[in-house]
Amino acid sequence: MKTGTIVEEVLIPPYEGRAVVVPKGHRLCIIDVEGKQVGDFVCFLQGQSGEHVSPVHMRSSLSSIRLKVGDGLYSNLRRPLMRLVKDTVGKHDFFFPACDDYRYKVDFGVEGHPNCHDNLEKALKPFGVKYDVLPDPINWFMNNALDENSDYVIEEPLSKPGDYVMLEALWDVIVAVSACSQDMAPVNGYRVTPLKLQILRD
Repeated sequence: MKTGTIVEEVLIPPYEGRAVVVPKGHRLCIIDVEGKQVGDFVCFLQGQSGEHVSPVHMRSSLSSIRLKVGDGLYSNLRRPLMRLVKDTVGKHDFFFPACDDYRYKVDFGVEGHPNCHDNLEKALKPFGVKYDVLPDPINWFMNNALDENSDYVIEEPLSKPGDYVMLEALWDVIVAVSACSQDMAPVNGYRVTPLKLQILRD
């Protein structure tokens, strides 16, 4: 499935997030362990955390609303920090923000629900990443469709157990991923399951 030597492996439990350093030239695999699990992903340039992968700049730089093998993950300074090199699913999202406490309070009337915004902030804290506002994520494996009016319809992910994306680091980066906590909508097929991160080198 994957090539190279695994130098680090991290399991992300349901409803939680984890962060890792990915050195330049190494590859990061984000693996959907049980299938139909979205991973909210943010990425910062190590040592200069004001630069981060930015979905709005990606849409502009790629002239596209879909991600394809070979695409760069562009930063707010309009340069790619990582590149998508393998993808066994082919359907992801980089429009929706991370779910947060307000999402569950306002839309579902639920207090204190686990959420990706808090998961990502907690995962990044030990790495000393500085930011005023947490950047919007890339939502790996999230399956959004457009209806006849070009409005969004969220459907269950297409990913199966063991499906993955592989990203090559073009710079030394800090990456955080949350196992999306949404269990009240089709985002994760109404259940939250683990993700796994693997860092590989040649």
